[in-house]
Amino acid sequence: MTDYNGIHHIAMSVPSLEEARKFYIDLLGMKEVSTYSWENSPRMDAVTGLKDTAGEMMWVDAGNMLLELFEYRSPAPRAVRPEGVHNFGYTHFCLDIRDAAGLYEKLKATGMAIYSEPQHSANALKFYGKDPFGNVIEFQEVYPHATMPTRVPGTSGGVRA
Repeated sequence: MTDYNGIHHIAMSVPSLEEARKFYIDLLGMKEVSTYSWENSPRMDAVTGLKDTAGEMMWVDAGNMLLELFEYRSPAPRAVRPEGVHNFGYTHFCLDIRDAAGLYEKLKATGMAIYSEPQHSANALKFYGKDPFGNVIEFQEVYPHATMPTRVPGTSGGVRA
């Protein structure tokens, strides 16, 4: 088995870092860590497998992992979204939150695309919605008596099974 520490970050390409900042930082309360711009970078071209890349990226602290958000200027990006979370490939990421009902009301008031009111499952109160770019996010408040594996708050790698 490969030695690993866990998920470091999830990366997404977005059409506007400013809109991403409004959603992830201003609305959801995450913290901006740093930004980086590049143009004509052989290193970025090599690591991405693209040619003549240019853009900006922003690191966002999402609690127990980071979000890496890219706004490409070159090559020209295009939107590619799966239609429904049942299709192959990336479907969503899940944010572990403290107050699902309260966050639902806050996001609903902004007009965010939300699939339903918070739903009770055996382990969590949860709902799905889309960020301003169409990326699906699950918001879940795990119950203290949950039986599903979950991260233990305040630890660097603790999981409760």
